Amino acid sequence: MSEPQEQAGHLMSGFGNWRDGDQRTDAGPRRGRPKRGWRSRVWRFGRWLLLAVFVAGAAGTAASFGYNLSTDGPVPRPAGLLTASGGGFDTRYLEWGSSGTPIVLVPGAFETADTFAALGPVLAAKHRVFAIDLTGTGYSAPSPPYDASHLAAQLLAFLSAKGLTGADAPVLVGHSSGAAVVGLAALRGPRFVRGVVFLDGDATPLGVPGFVGWLLINPYRTTLLRLALSQDWLIKRLYNSQCGPTCPALSAAGVETWRLPLQQPGFEGELAYTLKHGIPAMTSAQFSELRAAPVPKRVIFGIDDPQMSHADADATASRIGAPAPVYVPGRHLTMISSPRQVAAAVQAFIVA
Repeated sequence: MSEPQEQAGHLMSGFGNWRDGDQRTDAGPRRGRPKRGWRSRVWRFGRWLLLAVFVAGAAGTAASFGYNLSTDGPVPRPAGLLTASGGGFDTRYLEWGSSGTPIVLVPGAFETADTFAALGPVLAAKHRVFAIDLTGTGYSAPSPPYDASHLAAQLLAFLSAKGLTGADAPVLVGHSSGAAVVGLAALRGPRFVRGVVFLDGDATPLGVPGFVGWLLINPYRTTLLRLALSQDWLIKRLYNSQCGPTCPALSAAGVETWRLPLQQPGFEGELAYTLKHGIPAMTSAQFSELRAAPVPKRVIFGIDDPQMSHADADATASRIGAPAPVYVPGRHLTMISSPRQVAAAVQAFIVA
């Protein structure tokens, strides 16, 4: 090969190598750049999202602490509250009447003795009547845990403190989840119980996911509770949905009657316990024991109760060994919507 040809060959070879290298250089970034760009965008978005969540959480927590601090302070209590002490409990109660077979009214979840303000005086025409605040809700001293067993112990302590035993043993009327409390009290202290009435309640567990209570932590729980209780319209709406059109409308004083007990020390702890563990309830074994017990039982339900169907009422009566349910007009708060009909049903049970 001549020298010019050899030089030409080297030149063409160098050009080819340069072209191939250029193509490889161009091809490499083109293949890699989209992949690196996608990952980079995801990473940047993730970092931005985490930062946004952190900032929002910090701001929300600061706002929650600030709101709680601004709304802190002593909560008023009505003057002249009646309290019975015994068995480690300080139980607030109301009383009507002075003679006749004693009757003790036990409220359900988030209710107090004041819930029976319409029923108590009607029953008092022939009976000595008491209504109590269960610990954790209302004006009784807080005493956890807030399960059915502990609340039944409080009820029995109250009966002992008031001398309601033996010949003076009362009929226990438990409303809503209070049915579980009176049912267990009848099993644990039969000498204190003349009879048991389940009013608008079946004493079974309410299916609330337990994780809700573990997620709803402070300071957010306090903030949400205080915000909810500050809303008159919300209290009225809940009352109307459970009581129905035959109930008297809530006045400003009526709203305060429902709100103030839930602002007392202890209620937030009771609410947290309920969210984690559910409302007071009886077990299958306890139902079987109550069914076999000789104590008389009766089931009274609102005919339009949105929480309990007629099938539920029938099942409740069968479960505790009671005769067929007695239906009265109203929804879930029959002691407010139909106090005379409820009183007549309780009176018929006592004289039966």
